[in-house]
Amino acid sequence: MKTMPSRISLAHLPTPIQKLERFSARLGINIYIKRDDLTGMECSGNKIRKLEFAVREALDQGADTLITCGGLQSNHCRATAAVAARLGLRSCLVLRSADPSPKADGNLLIDRMLGADIRFIDADAYRNHRSAIMESLAREYEAKGHRAYIIPEGASNGIGTFGYLTCMEEIAEQERQMGLTFDTIVDAVGSGGTFAGLFLANRLLHLEKRVVGINICDDAAFFRTRILEILEEAQEHLETKVVIAPEEIEILDGYVGEGYALSRPEELEFIRDFARLEGIVLDPVYTGKCLYGLQQEAEKGSFSGCKNLLFLHTGGLFGLFPIRDQIPFPQL
Repeated sequence: MKTMPSRISLAHLPTPIQKLERFSARLGINIYIKRDDLTGMECSGNKIRKLEFAVREALDQGADTLITCGGLQSNHCRATAAVAARLGLRSCLVLRSADPSPKADGNLLIDRMLGADIRFIDADAYRNHRSAIMESLAREYEAKGHRAYIIPEGASNGIGTFGYLTCMEEIAEQERQMGLTFDTIVDAVGSGGTFAGLFLANRLLHLEKRVVGINICDDAAFFRTRILEILEEAQEHLETKVVIAPEEIEILDGYVGEGYALSRPEELEFIRDFARLEGIVLDPVYTGKCLYGLQQEAEKGSFSGCKNLLFLHTGGLFGLFPIRDQIPFPQL
C-alpha cells in the first residue's frame, strides 16, 4: 500500500465494542456491537471517520467551504455541517425534500443550528442532477471569493473509504485486547462507502472475515456495482491492485421495506423493543432496518456456523425525532 492518505483527528476513537447479551441469547449467536454511534455528538456516527480523510484533503487544497448532499435527515450532512463549524469553514447542504420549506426537526434542526447554507431540491433533481447542482454551487461560492470542496453523498468515494479501512485496523486491535475473533461483520449499506472500507481492509490485512452488508435502499445488484466503483477509486492509493469480483461482495437484500427513510410498523416495533432489551437506541433509516434484517436472516439460518458476529452501529439517533408519532407505544 502507498502511504496512507493524511487525515484530521475529529472522531472520539476507538469506539467501544459490547456484547449484546440478551439479543445473543435470543438468536443463539454471540453478537457484539461496535458503537460508532459514539464517535461524537454533533458528529456522531460512521460519517465522521470518512470526513477525517475528505476534510483533510479539502484543507490541503485550500478550501474554506464544504458542499455535500443527502436526504432531508442526512446524518452525513449534519456531520459535515458540524465539522465545518468546528474548523471555521462554511458548509452548504443540498437536501432532497418534497417540501420546499420543511419543518426543522432532527438532523435538519441541527443543520440550521450549525449555520449551514441549505438548498432543498426535489427527488427528481436529486436523483439526476445533484452532482451538477453541487458543481454550480461551487462556482457560486468561488464567484464570491471562496474555494469550495465537494463531498459526494455519504462521503462514499475513494478517499472516504479509508475511514473504514482504518476502522477495521481498530477492530483487529480490539480483538487482540479482548482475546476473541469476529468471523462475521455486518453493516447497513446506504451509499456503499462504509462497506467498501471494511471489505478492502479485510482483503489487504488478510483477516478472512465474512463482511456482510444489508442494503436499506436500492438493491444488491446496484450496490455491488457501486461498491466496485468506490473500491476502484480507493485503489489509486494502493501499489498493488486487489482484484475483486462482483460475487465476492455479499449483500443480503430484502429489507428495504417501503424505501429509503420510510419505516414499516414492524421495523419501528423492533427498534423500540431492542432499546428496551439492550439499552441501545437504533435509528430508523440504517441500523434499525439492518439489525431487523440481521434477526430475520439469523432465524433463517443465514449465520449458522458463526461464532462471533460484530454489528456496526453507524449512528443516526437524531433521525428518530421527526417520526416520533409513528413509533408505537402500547398503553401500560
